[in-house]
Amino acid sequence: MSELVERKRRGRPRGARDTRALILKAATDEFADRGYEGASLRAVARRAGVDSALVHHYFDDKAELFTAALEAPLRPDRALGVILSGPREDVGASIVRFLLERLESEKAQSRIVAILRTALGSGPGSRMLKEFLAREVFLQLAAASGAADAELRANLAASQLVGLLVTRFVLRLEPIASVEPEELARRVGPVVQWHLFGDPAAAVS
Repeated sequence: MSELVERKRRGRPRGARDTRALILKAATDEFADRGYEGASLRAVARRAGVDSALVHHYFDDKAELFTAALEAPLRPDRALGVILSGPREDVGASIVRFLLERLESEKAQSRIVAILRTALGSGPGSRMLKEFLAREVFLQLAAASGAADAELRANLAASQLVGLLVTRFVLRLEPIASVEPEELARRVGPVVQWHLFGDPAAAVS
């Protein structure tokens, strides 16, 4: 009897795990059908057949639910909030460093490769990923630049980051594939920094 009680105390109850899995399955279907913008936590709850408060119990917001359903190895939206609150002159290098350090393990790399391939495709997965990045990541970058061409700056900075990830983890081109993250942060970071905060007019003159 005591052994049975002890087993019940360990970890979450099985029902909790099943409910979370049910919500994640409903979220995957909802995001695929409606995209990131069109989906809502309330709609996910209806699809899962649970109260919307239960969805909020497991996931703080739509971004957390989306990245959990995607099995993403990192939360770029949350990391940006921390990075952008730090010294402005370090933003570019910090973003590159964060991405590469979080993708050091083989498991994380395998997952990011699958996500990148989905993003570069043309199906519903591509649509929802682009909408997530536009809403949760690019808007933060644009707001940080504060320039008249903020949206363009954010997209150009993102193009450098996505290009680096594709080259390092999908194409695995050497020597980029094996260079230490800190070296890439030192070299690519200033490029990201310039796209966000540099003066294009000064570069042309």
